Amino acid sequence: MAAAADESSPRRHRGGGMSRSKKGREYDRAWYDDEEGGAAHSSYLGVTDESNEKRWAEKEERYRQDQEKNRLTRQPRMSVQSRARNRDGDAWELSRLAQAGFSFRKEMAENVGDLTTDDTGDRQAVVVRNYRPPFLDGRVQFSFQLEPVSVVKDPTADLPTLAKKGSRAMRHLKETQDKTKMRERFWEVAGSKIGEVMGVNSNAIQGEDEEEDEDDLGSGDEVDYRQSNQYGEALKKQKTEAVSEFAKSHTIAEQRRSLPVYEVREQFLHVLREHQVVVVVGETGSGKTTQLTQYMMEAGYHKGGIIGCTQPRRVAAVSVAKRVADETGTELGTKVGYAIRFEDVTSDETAIKYMTDGVLLRESLADKELDKYSCIIMDEAHERSLNTDVLFGVLKEVVAIRSDFRLIITSATMDADKFSNFFKGTPTFNIPGRTFPVETLFAKTNAQDYVQAAVDQALSIHASQPEGDILIFMTGQDDIEATCILLAEGAEQVGQTRDGVKMTMEPMTILPIYSQLPSDLQAKIFEKSEHRKIIVATNIAETSLTVDGIKYVVDTGFCKLKVYNPSIGLDSLQITPISQANANQRKGRAGRTGPGVCWRLYTEHSFFNDMLANTVPEIQRTNLANVVLLLKSLGIKDLLKFDFMDPPPQETMLNSMLQLWVLGALDDYGELTKAGQKMSQFPLDPPLSKMILCADRLGCVDEVLVVVSMLSVPSIFYRPKDRAEESDAAREKFFVPESDHLTLLYIYQQWRKHKGSAQWCAKHYLQVKALRKVAEVKSQLVDSVKQQKIELSTIGLGDWDVVRKAICAGYFHNAAKLRGIGEYINLLTSVPCHLHPTSALYGMGHTPEYVVYHEVVKTAKEYMQHVTAIEPAWLAELGSKVFVLKDKNTDLAKVRKEDKKSQAEIELLYKIEEMKKSSQKHGGSSPEESDGFSTSVDNRPGGADGGCETSLKPRFLRRHQHPSQQLPSPAPASESSYAGEEDDEGADSDRYEREMKRRRRAPGRRHRSTWSASSDQAASSEEESKETTG
Repeated sequence: MAAAADESSPRRHRGGGMSRSKKGREYDRAWYDDEEGGAAHSSYLGVTDESNEKRWAEKEERYRQDQEKNRLTRQPRMSVQSRARNRDGDAWELSRLAQAGFSFRKEMAENVGDLTTDDTGDRQAVVVRNYRPPFLDGRVQFSFQLEPVSVVKDPTADLPTLAKKGSRAMRHLKETQDKTKMRERFWEVAGSKIGEVMGVNSNAIQGEDEEEDEDDLGSGDEVDYRQSNQYGEALKKQKTEAVSEFAKSHTIAEQRRSLPVYEVREQFLHVLREHQVVVVVGETGSGKTTQLTQYMMEAGYHKGGIIGCTQPRRVAAVSVAKRVADETGTELGTKVGYAIRFEDVTSDETAIKYMTDGVLLRESLADKELDKYSCIIMDEAHERSLNTDVLFGVLKEVVAIRSDFRLIITSATMDADKFSNFFKGTPTFNIPGRTFPVETLFAKTNAQDYVQAAVDQALSIHASQPEGDILIFMTGQDDIEATCILLAEGAEQVGQTRDGVKMTMEPMTILPIYSQLPSDLQAKIFEKSEHRKIIVATNIAETSLTVDGIKYVVDTGFCKLKVYNPSIGLDSLQITPISQANANQRKGRAGRTGPGVCWRLYTEHSFFNDMLANTVPEIQRTNLANVVLLLKSLGIKDLLKFDFMDPPPQETMLNSMLQLWVLGALDDYGELTKAGQKMSQFPLDPPLSKMILCADRLGCVDEVLVVVSMLSVPSIFYRPKDRAEESDAAREKFFVPESDHLTLLYIYQQWRKHKGSAQWCAKHYLQVKALRKVAEVKSQLVDSVKQQKIELSTIGLGDWDVVRKAICAGYFHNAAKLRGIGEYINLLTSVPCHLHPTSALYGMGHTPEYVVYHEVVKTAKEYMQHVTAIEPAWLAELGSKVFVLKDKNTDLAKVRKEDKKSQAEIELLYKIEEMKKSSQKHGGSSPEESDGFSTSVDNRPGGADGGCETSLKPRFLRRHQHPSQQLPSPAPASESSYAGEEDDEGADSDRYEREMKRRRRAPGRRHRSTWSASSDQAASSEEESKETTG
């Protein structure tokens, strides 16, 4: 405005011409314009438009050439994700300025336009329905454990406090690596810092890749990945060589005879002949895992069926099977085999089968009596994994049905009374003595930094102790990698000159082992080494994993436990103190092949006062959706009647059943639906199974199977810490902006297009073995789909939005709405969550309003993993029981009124049915003549007083109701056909209509007043509940 006023001022025309000062100002203005690259006012100098345009074109061409030269000579300093982070920061600053009163003409105009569009357009929002089926309203008891269980003994004690602080050395190492990133080119472990520590030769990896490329996909894609069992192939290539002096000087037969279990072999077989169930207690190293199966095979038990042995971990099942195959002199997969998830190395002649407990639990779905097995050994039962606890109840039923069946429960702890009492006083068989003695050394004070303390202790052992390998127990992958790097750096510092004296240290081989490590690198711990091996492991090495030559154990006293918070529906891995039983297991690793020493980096006082006697069972601290679905598919309608050794918390059961109800696996009264029956047949989590069923309707089964397979294996991305930027840039090339799931699909398709090349994977920082595992898993899922008579449909080059819609169908419980810059909120739990910087949606420029995600990982924030943008209409279409779509024509008051009416009518139906049941059971009056109240005695355990309980309330309001006693209830709105429940809903609707007609025909004033009171009470209770909106 000021500039305009100056130009129109009369002072400009004084003197009849342009003043000298005015002309000078025009020269100055033209000069500044020229410096900025423009010549908007060059007409003041008499420059023509043609010359102006020519100069402008020349400058643009020079600028373009300079930019192209810079692009070719140097890489961009910022990735797309870094620029996205900067944009988020700029957007936050602008929003703060706007709140302070500043205005921005251009931006404000755009915002006003956007708001106008939102008001007049067809903007839609998702609202969560205020409706829950009666079996989820808290009145029904599903467990005798009503309170949550704490995973620590005393949260204020020293060890739990130190666990929360974490390791300072690990944080410092991470900061140092971020500041000084190495610039060498490498892939996988070869050439990286951790690769140098492990001694992985990049040339060797190169040669291995070239050898693997010979097995790449041909033009016909005929490779059968189901035959490429990774663990089995890695172990078969190994040559079993003795490492310890004892193993070198004794044959395998002599080693077997030297085990403590050999002395009681005949007594054990005698007890097994006399009893159907036997609890075997023996210390670590006594030979329970490897010898009992062979004793039973030698006694002829394999003639009546396979001798099965369950293990809590995959690595344990594979390594023990390999050892037993060596002892029997057979090839792995013939007489002795193993089975883990998506990998079965057995044959028709297999007599001994080692497997994970989840595999046996899955087999019980098809064969409830386990007819193919003559005996089952539940090894390491004291660990109390989730599947182990469920197997206890399943096998207890098998024992009751089959008199020829034998069940053996082995434990390394002396707390065997619990197992014996669970199976009604079965005998306990003790294996005396340990193979070799182990000395235990406690620390004088608790280590303030467990990583640095473990490194110092290991280096001290290596420098001062005789020959023997070292095993260090850590909590997870980050701790393990940091420990390996610090060990290597510590050894280099010892080798330096100090005070004129050069300190020397013998070479050592440092080997990590954790679940995400590729199988061939895991197998390295069993290989012979010229130098002392220092193995850094998680609690994966606590059980059934015998590494020949280990003599020293360093126990940090911590582990990672998966803890579930049912109030927010979030799983998190927490560093917690181990239990006393775990500590004794770790100690036993040192005495397997010779006398050993165990250093505990905590005090003896903390051992007895800060640690629980046993680890809290996994069933009491994890999400149980898969377990509930499995039990329902086994025909267990009343979960209270299932015999849990330790019942799970009530709130966890309710949350898991809510998730299954939302997915359509359970109906409105807690019974398994047709969709739920199909979902239980897949060896997958319920959300992934639901995705496959929805894909069948949408015609994209093949694409969804790829996505599900990708989510079922460890990460396919390799992101070394010292090459994080380049690996992130390589990942960005595959990004599909709307979805991380579609990104995984696109990577798989490109991998197949390049014929499974290992070199292509190396170039793009992808794990070739993980991708081959994906193909193997997909092949097995194709078999499962065919068994369910589902057509293997594909969209080909069609619209991938169909795949996103199928993904949405499996993640109703993980649907989130945008709340702020980069922040979302879960629609059902209101838990805040954020986009992870590695997500494809993080740098897409436009943040979608609604997303679904696979899981939430809690670190510094609650980060969503594997996120997909969705349309709000999909939630209302596929999950009409839970969500309703709100637009300008939606009357939310009417929706709330309908929900209240449905809830009141459902409560009425429950009351009528319960009164009828009570009348038929006790021979009393009809419901029309009853006042709805009765007195009853409840003798079941779990009552308020632990014994008899007298109740003066309506039967449908009793806390100890069972799901089997309840009535079906109609949904407030018809569920989508993707759930596969059309027939069930029709039956519910007809039943509801019959009940309402009977109500209108029923005479009696007292009867009508009772109904009115019930209806008003239900309506008033609904008024108190709040509606959750998206």
